[in-house]
Amino acid sequence: MKSLNNLTVLVTGGAGFIGSNLIDALLKEGAKVTCLDNFSTGYKHNIQAFANNPSFRLIEADIRNFESCQKACNGQQLVFHQAALGSVPRSINDPKTTNEVNIDGFLNMLVASRDAGVKRFIYAASSSTYGDSEALPKVEDIIGKPLSPYAVTKYVNELYADVFARTYGLECIGLRYFNVFGQRQDPNGAYAAVIPKFVMQFLQHESPVINGGGEYSRDFTYIENVVQANLLAATTENQQAINQVFNVAFGDRTTLNQLAGWLREILSDFDPKIANVDILNGPYRKGDIPHSLASIEKAKTLLGYDPQYDLKKGLKEACNWYCEFLPKK
Repeated sequence: MKSLNNLTVLVTGGAGFIGSNLIDALLKEGAKVTCLDNFSTGYKHNIQAFANNPSFRLIEADIRNFESCQKACNGQQLVFHQAALGSVPRSINDPKTTNEVNIDGFLNMLVASRDAGVKRFIYAASSSTYGDSEALPKVEDIIGKPLSPYAVTKYVNELYADVFARTYGLECIGLRYFNVFGQRQDPNGAYAAVIPKFVMQFLQHESPVINGGGEYSRDFTYIENVVQANLLAATTENQQAINQVFNVAFGDRTTLNQLAGWLREILSDFDPKIANVDILNGPYRKGDIPHSLASIEKAKTLLGYDPQYDLKKGLKEACNWYCEFLPKK
């Protein structure tokens, strides 16, 4: 992999779950990292370990403010755009704010990157873009109609990135994340992702509730695989990979029933009482895709992507972290 040493790099949403893990890796690679975050969904404790690193600086600002985007992009060679309002249910409850952050903010960052002479713009795309397409595995060139406002915004991101690459020569690479999980993912709040939410409930001896019958399936993707994909996208010299969108996943699918069972099993090693916690079923959620499974052949071929963590290996790593940092019964 090409060296990132001394490269100037901006990570938007850097205090978030994915962004902070990415910053950690970039600093270890020798990059000079600027974090842009407004802390609406990110946390200062996620970046506290970097505070005294001379290669790290923080800009507390909102991507909906164009001047802040200009300031952050000034002097940057690479931009990792991770800032967004995630969650399908959140977007259904508040489509306007989701649109403002995910589309207006995204366009601000593209324009600011173009104007600052940024070489490459790597951005977080989403598996939600596949919408109502029933084909499995999901292949990058075949998508359906979006099923939520969030999915609409992430698809528009791809369209804008393609236009900026073709029109202005900004090197853009989109990474369609599939159900990312791992250390620093927030287990709290109404829009918490399923894995940290279930972990917290098990640790507190509360029954997790699976939406629907539990047979919906997902291609759960451990954070280290996602970091690897971002670093490869940043350093690739393969021109065929530029202005492309790639699935970032492990390439396997697991039902929510299986997931809950494995979490209970793993966490029972930390607390035997967890083995007796019941798993409940609740109603289906609007906007949910029934099944998700990625083809990762394109990323393997053009980026050299080689995910090292399957679900069980990733769950063990994540549970180790959560058991250290989350309150328990």
